[in-house]
Amino acid sequence: MALDQLLISAVPWLGWTGLGLSLLTVLAFLTKWGLRFRLVGVSSFTLLLAVSCWAFGVSYTPPVVVEGAIRAPVVFDNGTDLVVAQAPADLEPATVSATLEQLAGNLRSAGRGSGTVKVRLRAFETPGEGISRPVILGETVRDFRPGDL
Repeated sequence: MALDQLLISAVPWLGWTGLGLSLLTVLAFLTKWGLRFRLVGVSSFTLLLAVSCWAFGVSYTPPVVVEGAIRAPVVFDNGTDLVVAQAPADLEPATVSATLEQLAGNLRSAGRGSGTVKVRLRAFETPGEGISRPVILGETVRDFRPGDL
């Protein structure tokens, strides 16, 4: 079972448990039990956990996975219009395009000042001992503007 489905299925259990603990807390205050203040914390935490699980389950979007792509870690993101990821130097051209597509698909527009983002895949080549230089293997553009696909 996926994580988001697991959290959504746990929400009713946590909600009913939180309500039951709340009723027990009211009973504890009426009868002046010694653990009544602990029950306040436990019941409020359980209800908070139910709401948090529901919110995460509703808002979660799984990452984009493109067949033939490799995992390339992002090494630079200026937060506006440029993202650079690192790949091995001996990457095949078909893998480069699939990896770029996967990287662009996993970008989110929240907080970016630009409607478009350039996604570059780079590698380091070593022309001599102790020397390396970055080489751009490929580049794509992700458009976040509404109405454009």
